[in-house]
Amino acid sequence: MELVLISGRSGSGKSSALNVLEDVGYNCIDNLPVTLLPELAREMQAGHLGEKVAICIDARNAMRALQKFPEIVRQLPESLRLDIVYLDAQDDTLYKRFSETRRKHPLTNDTLALMEAIRNERELLDPVLNMAHLNIDTTGLSIYELRDQVKTRITGTSRQKMALLFMSFGFKHGVPHDADMVYDVRCLPNPYWDPALRKYSGLDEPVQKFLHQEQDVHDMIGSIQSYLERWLPAYEANNRSYLTIAVGCTGGQHRSVFIAQQLGRLLKQDNMTVQVRHRELKATLS
Repeated sequence: MELVLISGRSGSGKSSALNVLEDVGYNCIDNLPVTLLPELAREMQAGHLGEKVAICIDARNAMRALQKFPEIVRQLPESLRLDIVYLDAQDDTLYKRFSETRRKHPLTNDTLALMEAIRNERELLDPVLNMAHLNIDTTGLSIYELRDQVKTRITGTSRQKMALLFMSFGFKHGVPHDADMVYDVRCLPNPYWDPALRKYSGLDEPVQKFLHQEQDVHDMIGSIQSYLERWLPAYEANNRSYLTIAVGCTGGQHRSVFIAQQLGRLLKQDNMTVQVRHRELKATLS
């Protein structure tokens, strides 16, 4: 039996995520009170709700109930596979989404402005965030990219192996908020300074050939691979189902793209469940 719990701040894309899971066969329930989780688990064990259930728990719950979330989760049977997925976005992005859609934020009232409600909601949902198995930052994602991530990362997860996402990014655009590990490869030779290579990315052969010739690049890839192969079993033993590994260079076009691709290929050879995403290139590769 599998229970996926979707949570996160209002405007982050929870409804879209729940719709994706419904489309692929999950029995979906929106806005379930936290206190009903044990009863839901009993209904699943009795076979009344099917083998796969997805629910949304968010700030529409009472504050007192959300504070009890960790205690309630610990009451769930061990036979139930639980994945807690937390969606979020930057404050300014959430503010813009509410302003454009003219939706009412669930925490706003006559004395609490929209931006204050957005910030207060983060603190309210901290007990859920602290137990999340997977964090997805939807700031730069279109609704189609979000649906694709939910579909590939949640429904495509191997039940024996952890699901890895290698994400390339540019430091000048900010570090990904949903990264579990961040590797800085800005110390490596940069193809950008060759005018003939500048227009290409790490997916293109001219840049790949340039980087393949640099021993430091191979040493960096080998060091990261060795670290991951040594410690991923420990993360799995700690019941981690998902891990986002971010690789960053200056602009997120050349070095980080190349290294994320290489790491994805190497770890996939170890029979891991692997996806590669290039944030600045707006590309997702399996």
